[in-house]
Amino acid sequence: MKLIFGKSKWEMWDDPLEVFLQRVKVSGFEATEVYLGSLQESPAEIVRLHAAYGLRLIGQILTQGQTYQDHIESLESQLEFAAQCNVMFINSHTGRDIFSFEENVQIFERVTQLSQSSGIPILIETHRGRPTYSAIETRKYLEAVPELHLTADFSHWMVVHESDLADQRSNLELAMTRADYIHARVGYAEGPQIPDPRAPEWEYAVTTHLGLWQQIVDQQKRNGKESLYITPEFGPPAYMHTAPFTNQPVGDVWEQNVYMKELLASRLEI
Repeated sequence: MKLIFGKSKWEMWDDPLEVFLQRVKVSGFEATEVYLGSLQESPAEIVRLHAAYGLRLIGQILTQGQTYQDHIESLESQLEFAAQCNVMFINSHTGRDIFSFEENVQIFERVTQLSQSSGIPILIETHRGRPTYSAIETRKYLEAVPELHLTADFSHWMVVHESDLADQRSNLELAMTRADYIHARVGYAEGPQIPDPRAPEWEYAVTTHLGLWQQIVDQQKRNGKESLYITPEFGPPAYMHTAPFTNQPVGDVWEQNVYMKELLASRLEI
């Protein structure tokens, strides 16, 4: 099975798309993940630039609004834009943790309808602030909406449960059977991002995540999949730790993401 590494635009949020794509290509990534709502370029220009640099596009959607109906409308309008951008699939922050279970189920059912009708896979990221903020809550939605599939970012769950998730085996195993994409950021019990994945004091956290990601790779192989997208997603401040008083980041986030790409390529068994 082939691993396809994506690069998030997160730490180059305000930079022109082409400047970002140039750096992505030089750094050896094969795809990008971009929040489409942050771009100034037209869909045609987004497609043209990705083709020019030989890169695939993962579209990111962030649904917004005060009610679950607002989030459905937000999803529909952003999907319409994404469909014009020739995305491989969509990674979506969808719904809210403050909505009722029934309201979020309606959002997720609309997600699966739109995915089927458009032919574009829509994956729901496991993320704080969203219905999938915890392993326990996510299980309920996966059971209620069997067609729902995930972007696995387990760093969020580690913070929420204040653990390495070793006591959540059944919830994790269900999530892994529905995870079609990985956000490879390393979290720990007290935060969503360790200061530097190369630091020896954080080796246990890196090893824990590698074990979880390997299980997703193994599941994808059992499912007969020929490829799996993985995006190292270490982020800038305030995800990146900063020094007191100066507020300077403790590391170079782009460098860390390139390191993670190379680590994953060497450590994950495909």
